Amino acid sequence: MLKRNKYDYAFRLRCVEAAIKGQDSIKGIANKNGFHPSNLELWICFYKHYGKSGLMSRVNRRYDLSFKLDVLTAIDTEQLSLRSACVRFNIASESVIINWQKAYKLNGLQGLLPKVKGRPKMDKLPIKRKPRKTAKPLTKEEELLKENEYLRAENELLKKLQALVQTNRKQKP
Repeated sequence: MLKRNKYDYAFRLRCVEAAIKGQDSIKGIANKNGFHPSNLELWICFYKHYGKSGLMSRVNRRYDLSFKLDVLTAIDTEQLSLRSACVRFNIASESVIINWQKAYKLNGLQGLLPKVKGRPKMDKLPIKRKPRKTAKPLTKEEELLKENEYLRAENELLKKLQALVQTNRKQKP
């Protein structure tokens, strides 16, 4: 699978202005700079519709359910192409809309709801204990064993927390 290149704002602006001024054809500019001409065509559409701010990066944007529905209904009712829908609604990539369409076909409105990311929170760690056999009061030795088990579980929890803190520190220099 090919690695997806991300182009910075200055590069996009240079290519779009060269194409608009007619210095070379869209295909020629794209071939010289090593990317597909359809990228440049999309950049030009964004530039014409939103100006220079249309070429800014729009990564990791979150869209709410009503916006997604608006986009999908506009595509269906007005027979919009994916590219024109991207430009009209200021969506960075056509693949975003394609994913919404697939999710809507499979799951309806539930498919368009934002998905919770990450690992689920665990309020209390489950501790496996042997059930008590009798209702007699605990002896001194049993109380100490129970306290020892509790302290070991607490110690393990603190070690895991410390390891997590260290990995977070390593990731953020």
